[in-house]
Amino acid sequence: MTELLQKLTPDILAMLSAAVAMVVFLRLGRVLANRDTMSGRIKSLEDRRKALQAGLQSRTRRKDKRTPSSVGLMRHVVQRLQLLRSQQADKIQMKMLRAGWRSRDAVVIYFFVKLCMPAICGIAAVLMFYVFGKADMTATKKAFYALGMVLAGSYLPDLLVRNVIDRRAALLRDGFPDALDLLVICAEAGLSMDAALTRVARELGPAYPELSEELGLTAIELGFLPERSMALDNLAQRVDLPGVRALVGTLQQTEKYGTPLAQSLRVLSTEFRNERLMRAEEKAARLPAIMTLPMIIFILPPLFIIILGPAVLRTLDALRNI
Repeated sequence: MTELLQKLTPDILAMLSAAVAMVVFLRLGRVLANRDTMSGRIKSLEDRRKALQAGLQSRTRRKDKRTPSSVGLMRHVVQRLQLLRSQQADKIQMKMLRAGWRSRDAVVIYFFVKLCMPAICGIAAVLMFYVFGKADMTATKKAFYALGMVLAGSYLPDLLVRNVIDRRAALLRDGFPDALDLLVICAEAGLSMDAALTRVARELGPAYPELSEELGLTAIELGFLPERSMALDNLAQRVDLPGVRALVGTLQQTEKYGTPLAQSLRVLSTEFRNERLMRAEEKAARLPAIMTLPMIIFILPPLFIIILGPAVLRTLDALRNI
């Protein structure tokens, strides 16, 4: 037995040495394989940004693929007239962003429609008043109505864009208090600004897609713009609301001076909660004045008929019997 153990001992030691060497080799290989973890993290972050950008621009790309030839014709006409180099191009671009149209062709379509609508309205006016119009209408009235239609056609694109901006601003205003409360919760949970904006954008997607889109785009811009304040300034420019400007100022102050994010957002949320309460009280105080005219028109006349009607009928019967 002793001789057998003596014979097996070198083999056992060799096997143990080989196992230890294998474990050490595997460990070193894993460490060397994972040595450059920063590149992997950057690559995953870049893939996530591309996915978010693709999700934000999917609707715009689908719209662009539908009518490529017409948009190309519009772009050719606008470029020949050098409208994109005018002083109004930047302002129109900002209006398109506030309306939610992020496509590069939105400004081109706007300028083309702005250019064509007066001509279309003028042709329609000629057909309505000079070809198919009434014969007894004077020439002065025809010219006046035609000029009015041309002016209306020139202002119609601006009115449509303003209407879209106002409706979108109302939707953003409705969802902003919920977004601010969620930001407070995320900040108190220890999330950074980027992670908090991304989480809030994901949570608000079903209820407020417009606000979710703006916050998601801001979270993307915070990651790749050279200065983080530029992303916040872009948010304040795209969403022209006092609450968003106050939020941007608070976030910039947090970034610059290092104040606690949760505390700053909690103070801001309290201020907006008090402001919402004051706005509700103001609407309630205006309600009696608003209801006065409907009460006079729709409630008092039936009330007078019910009260005075029997007396009037009895009076008429008494006079008839005399």
